[in-house]
Amino acid sequence: MKPTLEIIILAAGKGSRMRSSLPKVLHPLGGRPLLAHVLETVASLNHSGIHAVIGHGADQVRSAFDSADSSDFPFPGPNWVLQERQLGTGHAVQQALPAVKADAVLVLCGDVPLVRRETLNRLAALADAESLIVLTLNTDRPEGFGRIVRGPDGGIEAIVEDRDTSPEQRRIGEVNSGIMLLPAARLRRWLGRLDRDNAQGEYYLTDVVAMARAEGSPVRALSINDSREVQGVNDLAQLAALERHYQMGKAEQLLAAGARLADPARVDVRGEVATGKNVEIDVNIVFEGKVSLGEGVRVGPNCVVKDASIAAGTELLAGTCVDGAVIGADCRIGPMARLRPGTELGERVKIGNFVETKNARLGNGAKANHLCYLGDVEIGENANIGAGVIVCNYDGAKKHQTVIGNRVFVGSNSVLIAPLRLRDDAFVAAGSAIGSEVPAGNLAVGRARQRNIPRWKRPGGR
Repeated sequence: MKPTLEIIILAAGKGSRMRSSLPKVLHPLGGRPLLAHVLETVASLNHSGIHAVIGHGADQVRSAFDSADSSDFPFPGPNWVLQERQLGTGHAVQQALPAVKADAVLVLCGDVPLVRRETLNRLAALADAESLIVLTLNTDRPEGFGRIVRGPDGGIEAIVEDRDTSPEQRRIGEVNSGIMLLPAARLRRWLGRLDRDNAQGEYYLTDVVAMARAEGSPVRALSINDSREVQGVNDLAQLAALERHYQMGKAEQLLAAGARLADPARVDVRGEVATGKNVEIDVNIVFEGKVSLGEGVRVGPNCVVKDASIAAGTELLAGTCVDGAVIGADCRIGPMARLRPGTELGERVKIGNFVETKNARLGNGAKANHLCYLGDVEIGENANIGAGVIVCNYDGAKKHQTVIGNRVFVGSNSVLIAPLRLRDDAFVAAGSAIGSEVPAGNLAVGRARQRNIPRWKRPGGR
């Protein structure tokens, strides 16, 4: 019978070297907390429970996940375990163990976010009621990691933390990842025998390796060679380096899907991006949330795209920000346009420079090419919104809607005061302030009559 498995994630550390009031496991990687990456990975394993040990900033950590939208963290929340005093990894596991009912325990670190589910599945498959299995890394840069000390028979004798290594042990190139698979019944006994006789004055979980070896329990290793999988975060420099690793992985996924990246090092993905064929992505692009790019979409330089669906053939020109918008096929957006949540564009729509939309629906062929604000508005097909047009949707207390029909022309520098309806084929003269309905086919002129005053003198007598 296959042993049952539960997971313990160590996430209680303060992270003093981060120089931040934010708990270490809440620091973002790819737009999400470090701990979120670990939780999402282990959620896909065959397990019967996940326990996250928290300590420093415990309320802040718990709140970040318990109050989040399910779309931000699409995985079950863990059983939160409080470690009131941070006395080391062994002490942390000891706090969670009373809640564990399974045969085996997989221990991970909340600040090691890029371990792959395939690796953890391989590790979990080795679980039994007796063996202790360590995930190790072979590296030519072992500094900062605990060293794997092997005996004459090739088996693991001990894990020596970096601060406690001898000069000879520092040269060992096989290191501890911090990820271990342990038999739960024996682990309870081993944890009760830990002491704090080390440079840190802490209870090291790694000390159970020597205990297991001493009593004849099998101690084995699953070795990997990709350092990115087990790279932890202890300071902001390490976080920045890990961010680059993470982003290059995302860039490789985009390239494999057929997207052409002008420079893979200058695209940041802080969510998930789905692409069709022949997509072109320029430099300094940020994708956030869930983004879909249809076939032949082109994204110009310096764009930010968040939670958006962009249909085939559409082009985003330089400096455009898209947030929560649905964009139809063959549209042209920007440069320097801003599409806010609730924006829905039909096909062949043109949104030009310094145009802002919010809760705006534009029909096929509609265009607003320059310097407009379009809020809480529905615009029909082939309508033309001139330069400098403002939709006044807010009266200081409530938002109101404006409905603009098909083929309506709104002249430059006009103000549309909601609630308002402009019927099909209406025409608004430039410089008008319109606050009443315009019937179909009518011309609306809403501007003051011009007067020229002769012999006028400027203030001050000049």
